[in-house]
Amino acid sequence: MGKQANPRRVEENEAFAVGNSIRGSAQKLNLVAGLIRGKKAEEALNVLSFSKRAMAVDVKKVLQSAIANAENNHNLDIDALVVSEASVGKRMTMKRWRARARGRSARIVKPFSRIRIVVREEEDA
Repeated sequence: MGKQANPRRVEENEAFAVGNSIRGSAQKLNLVAGLIRGKKAEEALNVLSFSKRAMAVDVKKVLQSAIANAENNHNLDIDALVVSEASVGKRMTMKRWRARARGRSARIVKPFSRIRIVVREEEDA
């Protein structure tokens, strides 16, 4: 008489992971996510490992989490995984102030973003 199981949000041959509070703007994060969309999971990990962009480290962690979820929770073959979706959105924004000349202040905006990576097991044709 427990709680009902949470319905799956993705297909049976898919798994996903979400990075909720990644420090940086959604625009910059989307540039990194664009590097891995549609690629094989192994190739996407290599691209992120050698990327010069700082957010690639956080995206790589989320991708590794999605791969681990696929293997451990859904019994998918990790060699056949493809990044089918990498969506980016805005989160909160911290607002700070900096003292400027003549008693004025300047606004400092520190944005956070979220990324959702979905990996799909594809059969080789």
